[in-house]
Amino acid sequence: MFAVEMSVCPVLASVPRESRLRALRVAACTSSSKRLETVESDEPPAKCPRLTDSPTDTGFLPSPGSPQPSSPRGTNCHPQGPLCTGNFLLMPIRDRQLVYRALNLLTGAEVQCKVFPLKHYQKKIETYMQLPWHRNITGIVEVIQGDSNAYVFFEKDYGDMHSYVRSCKRLGEEEAARLFRQITGAVSHCHQSSIVLGDLKLRKFVFADKERTQLRLESLEDAHIMKENNDSLSDKHGCPAYVSPEILNTTGAYSGRSADVWSLGVMLYTLLVGRYPFHDSDPSALFSKIRRGQYCIPDHVSPKARCLIRSLLRKEPSERLTAEEILLHPWFEAASNPGCADQDLSSNDQLVPDVPQNSDNIDSFFC
Repeated sequence: MFAVEMSVCPVLASVPRESRLRALRVAACTSSSKRLETVESDEPPAKCPRLTDSPTDTGFLPSPGSPQPSSPRGTNCHPQGPLCTGNFLLMPIRDRQLVYRALNLLTGAEVQCKVFPLKHYQKKIETYMQLPWHRNITGIVEVIQGDSNAYVFFEKDYGDMHSYVRSCKRLGEEEAARLFRQITGAVSHCHQSSIVLGDLKLRKFVFADKERTQLRLESLEDAHIMKENNDSLSDKHGCPAYVSPEILNTTGAYSGRSADVWSLGVMLYTLLVGRYPFHDSDPSALFSKIRRGQYCIPDHVSPKARCLIRSLLRKEPSERLTAEEILLHPWFEAASNPGCADQDLSSNDQLVPDVPQNSDNIDSFFC
């Protein structure tokens, strides 16, 4: 049996879509390129710790499959079992409240549905409506209004980057470059459209195909729409592993774009290394490391990848590359053409070694 919301009124959302932005050209990186850090001496000599299980009160979000805290009574705006609205059968997704797999009963097509209280849903989808279409950002397919809820339908996905990196431990540079280019392209498109993402992390990027070659930014509900291109934010919400030093250090406003770029640096490091650049089971110690910019890069990471990581994970926000500038970094071309990689590395150094079987469990540290 499944629940049926009464008096459901279908309304198609006319989501304006503009033509794609012209692809950014990948240019060669020279020693004078803007804020590209290539000096090796700024890397702390301390050994990089492996991720370990954290206490439940450390502020880290649980890994996929971990028990989720129950919502306060009265906050759920819909039944937890299957339900039917319009032409769609909605089936709950485990560990994802207010999100359903949606099957079109007329066409058999599968999409994803997010349920919002009717009085709040327009604010929730405002960012989607403003943002021009981009191939690496999920778009709204349809909106159906019920008596008390709004059902917003999105394109289907095939798993998220969070789970993928957990299963792979870390990625080779060629694959990491291909996926990170798509991630950065989505963020750059948002920034150019006066949107700051805020709580940016791997989990928010999902695969658009079964082959796991095409990524999309899945969630814009936490994004901020800038006014008159002013990206100043004071919001402190976010995953501890991705938070930037200025958010921890300042009591006032900070640059939302620069904070997003820091999060991109954390994501790139995690793709290539298989663990977060900043980690400690004690939250205060973790935040202290982030404030100091204390991290290390393993030897297997190529010089150009090191250069890019250091150009993003810089304590001073103004010294970081912009999202648009990241796309011009030579690492993307070098990683896509291993034969043209840095000459000071041997062929063995180009291989990413397997994670030792006795390495600490990293599951609970991925947001």
